[in-house]
Amino acid sequence: MTRERTDSFEDIKEEMGEVHELILFNDDINTFDFVIEALVDVCDHDPISAEQCALVTHFKGKCSVKEGELDVLEPMGKGLADRGLVISIN
Repeated sequence: MTRERTDSFEDIKEEMGEVHELILFNDDINTFDFVIEALVDVCDHDPISAEQCALVTHFKGKCSVKEGELDVLEPMGKGLADRGLVISIN
């Protein structure tokens, strides 16, 4: 006997809430150390993951630094933007 699956992807997605990305864009103004410190302070990254995000941002032009619901990402995005970093939330 097989069990019929009743949850669709949309049902699961609705339960979890919509997932968004906080994107950090490269700029020619801020130093690696400044970006790393901002990611640690604002996004609760550990120093190693913050450094990796800074490197990806530098070499690829942008990096998804956090995923989650809008009510969580918006204050983080504001915190990064207030420090002069260029961000978007998708």
